[in-house]
Amino acid sequence: MPLQYLVEYFNDRLGREHRASARPFILEDGKVSGIFGPIRVNTLLNPLRNALRPTEIFGHVAQIQVNPHHSPQLYANDLEPLVSDNPVVVEDPESIINFDRLSRTVHMLNYLTIVHLDGELFLEVDPRHILGIKQDHGAYFEEVIRQCGLETKNIVIVLAVSSQYAPYYKELIKGLENYHNRGYQIALKFDYIVRDVETFKLIAEIAPQYVIQSARNILARVHSDELFEQLSQFNAKISSLGAQSILEQVEDIKFATLAKNSGFDWVAGDYYNEVLGDPISQVIGSLYTSNANHY
Repeated sequence: MPLQYLVEYFNDRLGREHRASARPFILEDGKVSGIFGPIRVNTLLNPLRNALRPTEIFGHVAQIQVNPHHSPQLYANDLEPLVSDNPVVVEDPESIINFDRLSRTVHMLNYLTIVHLDGELFLEVDPRHILGIKQDHGAYFEEVIRQCGLETKNIVIVLAVSSQYAPYYKELIKGLENYHNRGYQIALKFDYIVRDVETFKLIAEIAPQYVIQSARNILARVHSDELFEQLSQFNAKISSLGAQSILEQVEDIKFATLAKNSGFDWVAGDYYNEVLGDPISQVIGSLYTSNANHY
């Protein structure tokens, strides 16, 4: 199916839902962007690799790229709560829900243009989105997935776990259960090495398929002499809970070696892309010239 058709389909759908004439999805040079007020949303797809055999790729993590856009478009002008590094739960989550849906649709459409569809796509969902939807989590995006010719089993919903949302864990767990019941996989993302019993209980209760750590955040928080032991213990515990572990933002050989030796299952980061070559960059030219409008 032509990618331009999908772009027009989602533009028409949002127009009907919001009774607006604006068309936020744009296809240019084989890439899809989304316009949301004064910003333009783009996608960076980062390959997930086997920690022991990093040439083997099993999926991609979608990361948001935000650039200024000066034409007024579809939604509210005040976007600071949407992209803040210190999010808070808001009373009216409608704009956050809309932004989250638009961003994930952009990621999905870009995913279709450059990779085979038998891998897994990791999409981070804002906790405020989950809290803002009271029931049937994932139903709206399930229709997006089907329209793109994919299945929910290939989509991994990523939730960043933060102490800011501790009072809302019950609601977040319920939302993740709804996603899981619709066939989505679940990943929990931490910016610290989990060691406390209560957090492991939370992981066991949610039963995610993946648990994600950030090499960059770990380096800032833990003394290097302690890293191997702590990460080895963490990975052993995650494995005992039936999940697989992922180390993101691996930027040098030190962390690549640490990930391999401490038991991580999967890795991602600039180090691998630089040493092995970014597979997306390698194929992007041929795909955009010969198949830019199809998947």
